[in-house]
Amino acid sequence: MGRNRVAVLDIRSFEVAVFFGERGVNNTFVLNAISTEPYEGYREGKFFNVQSLTDAVSRAISVVEQTCGTRLRTLYVGVPGEFVKVVPKEKHTGFQKKRRIGEKEIEALFESGKSKEPDYRFIRATSMIYTTTDRRRIVDPTGIVSEGLSGRLSYFYCSEYFASTVEKMFKGSKVELFFLPTQFAMASYLIPPETRDEYALFLDAGFLSSSVLVLLGGGVIAQRSFWWGRGQIADNVASRLDIPYEGALALLGKANLFVKKDAGSFEFVFRNETYDISVADLVEAVKEGLDGMCEYIYAILERCSGKDFDNKPLYVSGEGLWDIRGAHEYMSKRISRICEPIAPDLPYYDKPDMSSRIALLDMACADNRKRGIFYKLLNGFGG
Repeated sequence: MGRNRVAVLDIRSFEVAVFFGERGVNNTFVLNAISTEPYEGYREGKFFNVQSLTDAVSRAISVVEQTCGTRLRTLYVGVPGEFVKVVPKEKHTGFQKKRRIGEKEIEALFESGKSKEPDYRFIRATSMIYTTTDRRRIVDPTGIVSEGLSGRLSYFYCSEYFASTVEKMFKGSKVELFFLPTQFAMASYLIPPETRDEYALFLDAGFLSSSVLVLLGGGVIAQRSFWWGRGQIADNVASRLDIPYEGALALLGKANLFVKKDAGSFEFVFRNETYDISVADLVEAVKEGLDGMCEYIYAILERCSGKDFDNKPLYVSGEGLWDIRGAHEYMSKRISRICEPIAPDLPYYDKPDMSSRIALLDMACADNRKRGIFYKLLNGFGG
């Protein structure tokens, strides 16, 4: 691979994507090759079928290697929310006298909060905000003169189960693996820094699993995942309309929650079978599926009550809802909060179902650029 090109594995709850990519001009990205493969997914931090995952990853890697004519040497692996634990901490380090803060002082601050988490391994730490002894709140303290440094920090841990499962796929291959928190990559890429200066809320609406994040500055205060997404909405549609599950999935893109209840019916052809679909029944089935997602979101945000984000919108991305007309507006009413769809602002990749891939590519490119010096110096902190 070229020096600036990286390989990324994006593991979603219904498919995997392997791709080679690099930064282009004007903050764009170039995907040199990409391959997606379905597999059986996961629930509650466990894969339904590890062999299904392994086979899907192997097929996808084979395609991109053949397309690019190169072998994998380094792979950045996105860790889904169900396998990530975020531990927020407030830490302080004092100096004997005033000094100019540099990388050494920042490293010491992060190191003071690093801990062992049973069944998890550390993969990353970020800062929400720093504070100097004279109570200046700053994003980057480098070069500031102070008698001490405090920070609200976020520590990201990947489950040993996930890490060891992926490592076994590459045993003996000499491929170097780096783990990235997928939902944090998405939120920090899609939501501008100035919006995250105060609290920001993010929903990755997935296929079988979704995640809610509460962000502050460059870090995460809370992250919770739940087993609900496009697949469960489709299952509700299939049950209510008495159609095959795969047909219900195809039907979701035709749903329009803005239509009136007396909109009649239409014919839907799936696998040479014709179904008479009541528009009202379809809309109600989709709304019932969305209600399940809203209940999880509401409960998660309630557990974070006391934070100053009552009037903050919920930014929504991922493959779960993007083509269901009226879904975001309906959810806004259900959770009493504006749900605002968000996607990469890039030609060809400007759909929410591309968010995780572009965000992971962005984070992987940044880490790859730093790895030679910064990673060795800080052992992965502050990324």
